[in-house]
Amino acid sequence: MTQTAGTSLQAYARRRKQLMRMAGDDAILILPAAPERIRSRDTHYPYRQDSDLWYLTGFSEPEAVLVLVPGRKHGEHLLFCRERNPEREGWDGPRVGPEGAVESYGMDDAWPIDDLDEILPGLLEGRSRVYYHFGRDTDFDLKLIGWLNRVRAQVRLGAQPPHEFLELGHLLDEMRLFKSPAELKLMRKAAEISVLAHETAMRAARPGIREYELQAELERVFRAHDAHPAYGSIVGAGGNGCVLHYVANAGTARDGDLVLIDAGAEYRNYASDITRTFPVNGRFGKAQRALHDLVGAAHAAAMAQARPGVPYEAGHNAAVETLTEGLLQLGLLKGRLEKNIADGSYKRFYRHKTGHWLGLDVHDVGDYRIDGESRLLEPGMVFTIEPGLYVSPDDRSVPAKWRGIGIRTEDDVAITADGHEVLTAKLARSADEIEALMASR
Repeated sequence: MTQTAGTSLQAYARRRKQLMRMAGDDAILILPAAPERIRSRDTHYPYRQDSDLWYLTGFSEPEAVLVLVPGRKHGEHLLFCRERNPEREGWDGPRVGPEGAVESYGMDDAWPIDDLDEILPGLLEGRSRVYYHFGRDTDFDLKLIGWLNRVRAQVRLGAQPPHEFLELGHLLDEMRLFKSPAELKLMRKAAEISVLAHETAMRAARPGIREYELQAELERVFRAHDAHPAYGSIVGAGGNGCVLHYVANAGTARDGDLVLIDAGAEYRNYASDITRTFPVNGRFGKAQRALHDLVGAAHAAAMAQARPGVPYEAGHNAAVETLTEGLLQLGLLKGRLEKNIADGSYKRFYRHKTGHWLGLDVHDVGDYRIDGESRLLEPGMVFTIEPGLYVSPDDRSVPAKWRGIGIRTEDDVAITADGHEVLTAKLARSADEIEALMASR
């Protein structure tokens, strides 16, 4: 069985066929590759394929367009891609080429990307509905409008242009939300690499270390295991841990500081997403431990809701109730529990939701609500559980001992038939476990 990055060609074909069944026989589905992005002048950011195109093909090159044409007699699975070119391949590396797209990627037919303008209008003709990600790539939007107008211009000659234009995500996002056993295997590998990276960073930590040094430890482990960062690694020491999307990573971790690391590996395009908060000197202070234990209790409360048939939002609600109750007990909030939740007083210390879908994108696709109601969890869904507490260094309304403490604890969770699997369970989570890991340095 031929494999492409851990997924069989048969699996990619099954996904395409399922998508075409959902779209119907008179539809056409068009998926362009992610564009290459300029970093500065004539250098590019590292190329990363569009997640949807990858999900349906495993094809990693830029300048490609997948076209699915259900029921087409001469082939339903079509790919436009770059031709082989020895001169360019000497600069940029080997290309698959149209022949390789058929032989190695299971396409029914493939053409040079330069022929797209000539061939695609003919594929659009006679189709009733177009499924496409409108508004994602403005340049491609304009090209598609041009091809449609060319078909419309032939109406007097009997041409039948499409008359419905539908968002591809309505079909594809729901498919991607449910992970197959092969996908879960890749996600476990991404999680395993991330756990090792976090352990390495914790063991490297010491007072005086720079945040970017810890980032380097993490990302060295990612690359050493054939993975990449799934997103910009967050390494925040002291008050920087209170900045939710802190990415400067230029500060110094001083004795007595906590360090919040939110970082995950992407393996074969599948993301992991872990956050741990630890004392740079290896020992939690009393106030630090109190808040860390409270976040741990909220994490456990949310995790208890991670099972089939439970509304997705139940985990967030359980975490909010636990955090708010704890903040009241510690004196950081005042009043009644119900009122603090109802009026959002807790958001002063907890500003985000308790998780998100996870998969080919770190904030993966999929609806969280259906018909206005929180959707129910089902086997195959993967998401994060990540409660936190953040007390601003400048918050003069609370005692000094709490100021500048930022804590988040995040794990990756897959829903199973009878409960859940924590993909990142091997990483120390509680204060005692973290101190024990750091003591083994």
